[in-house]
Amino acid sequence: MNDKSMKFLENYLNNAAPTGYEWEGQKLWMDYLKPYVDSFITDTYGTAVGVINPEAEYKVVIEGHADEISWYVNYITDDGLIYVIRNGGSDHQIATSKRVNIHTKNGIVKGVFGWPAIHTRDKSSEQAPKSDNICIDVGCSNKEEVEKLGVHVGCVITYPDEFFILNKDKFVCRGLDNRMGGFMIAEVARMLKENNVELPFGLYITNSVQEEIGLRGAEMITQTIKPNVAIVTDVCHDTTTPMIEKKKEGLTKIGDGPVISYAPAVQNKLRELLIDTADKHKIPFQRMAASRMTGTDTDAFAYSNGGVASALISLPLRYMHTTVEMVHKSDVENVIKLIYNSLLEIKNGEDFSYFKS
Repeated sequence: MNDKSMKFLENYLNNAAPTGYEWEGQKLWMDYLKPYVDSFITDTYGTAVGVINPEAEYKVVIEGHADEISWYVNYITDDGLIYVIRNGGSDHQIATSKRVNIHTKNGIVKGVFGWPAIHTRDKSSEQAPKSDNICIDVGCSNKEEVEKLGVHVGCVITYPDEFFILNKDKFVCRGLDNRMGGFMIAEVARMLKENNVELPFGLYITNSVQEEIGLRGAEMITQTIKPNVAIVTDVCHDTTTPMIEKKKEGLTKIGDGPVISYAPAVQNKLRELLIDTADKHKIPFQRMAASRMTGTDTDAFAYSNGGVASALISLPLRYMHTTVEMVHKSDVENVIKLIYNSLLEIKNGEDFSYFKS
């Protein structure tokens, strides 16, 4: 990662890209990627794909997703308070006392998730924050004032928390899940261009939308691309933080390298190519078992188009779906190295049918 890429990362993360409203982030991403690809594909819902060698018959995807979790305005009371519903897996327990941005046609309206003072709460029957008892205050005294600001049912709500670096090598921000994926695949494209690598296949650098509400962007774009191979990157949990049961979640930790998944959706030969590549290039990695499904866009690619050889490389992350998601710089660099060198291994394989069982 160089200074230019770090500046892009900061701008990309600080820009809001809630599920269903990813386009401003996609513009930033495409502007950064433009020097490193031959062409772009975009679809109706905003998935963006940078393509290298678009004329090639054999197609390889590297993929991340562009959207972040958020809230919707669901109900405005006569007193001017705003109740919300989720857009993706937003966590009600972290909401109280957070600042918010409400996105309207008139621009951003500032607000706060209020919460009763500790002095006023009945300790014998104290309520925890829930999705149906948290509400936003925009400083208005009635519904009409709220509506004059441009706020209405259906406006999307994000947190304004911005990117910073903690203790020199920990990246912290909301939305690292999974705009770090979009950043990492863009860095792979940059490295291919700057190292003058010529690939014998088409490479589709894919930044999908709407993953947080059910892998929808990937479901759509895989039908457009019809790839032969897909290497997906997303995040997984650092399970060394408090209140996570390792017997259930497994052991993965930030700073210990990319995480390679075992799951029915992960094609065995492609997974072994990733592992062999990591060993060959001395890239540290971890393993994770995902049981029936990975819960990532890997599932959407794997089970499309009659079956696509797919694998998942995860970036370990602390405090998922909060505003202080945290990853380790070395893990980011090693995911980039692993994808880049895995593409070179595919490049060197003359028989593309290798990935068929």
